[in-house]
Parts: sequence; C-alpha cells; structure tokens
Amino acid sequence: MVKSRINSALSEYASVSVTSGIEDATPHRLIQMLMEGALDKIATAKGHMLHKNLSEKGRHISWAISIISGLQSSLDMEAGGEVSANLDNLYDYMVRRLGLAGATDDAEILDEISSLLLEVKSAWDVLPKQLTGESRQAAS
Repeated sequence: MVKSRINSALSEYASVSVTSGIEDATPHRLIQMLMEGALDKIATAKGHMLHKNLSEKGRHISWAISIISGLQSSLDMEAGGEVSANLDNLYDYMVRRLGLAGATDDAEILDEISSLLLEVKSAWDVLPKQLTGESRQAAS
C-alpha cells in the first residue's frame, strides 16, 4: 500500500516537474527537451529489446518515432532553407530506421539513430552560446 502511494506521488511529481519545465522553457529549450526525450525512449527501447520485452520495446520505439516526427513537422522549411531540408531528410531517415529496428530487433540500428540524434543535439546545444557571442560582438 505504501509503495503504491510512493509510486503515485513520484509519478505526480514527475508530471508536475515536466509540465512546469515546459511552461518555463524557451522554444530552443523545448527542442532540446524533445531530443532528450527521443534519446531516452530509444535507450529504453534498446533495454526492452535486449530483454525480449517486445511490447514495451515497440511502445518506446513508437514514442521515439512520434517525437522525431514532431521535430520534423516543426521545421520551418521556408526560413530554414538548406538546413531545414537536410534535417527533414535526416528525421525521415531516422523514423524509417527506427521502424526497421523494431521489426528486426536490431539494437545496432538504435545505436545508429542515437548517435545521429546526439550529433544534431550537440549542434543545437551550442547554438545559444554562439548567438550570445554574436550579439555581444554586434553590440561592441
């Protein structure tokens, strides 16, 4: 009984924590959070894959696909030009590969997609620092 109340409280805390994090986040931070979420879902899917828990593996792969599809649909193709077009192609590739990973139980594909997503995220993570540096130079 106590354990279920603790689990319920932890779930509620996590929900409130994520909700308040979203409410306070900049658009840039929201993208980072989505990428972090996709990476988490891919890692969790891999764990379920390795432990032969097929339903949970499929659920987490589907969740990662949904997140990446959301990132893809948020691209501003007009303003983003070639960068947006390249990201669109990359996200499409990731979604197709995740589907294949789920169908074939191939953990190496999950590692590949995590690596690609980490590369995109690392570029996204340095963006605010670059913008801050550029705005300081412009103000000088």
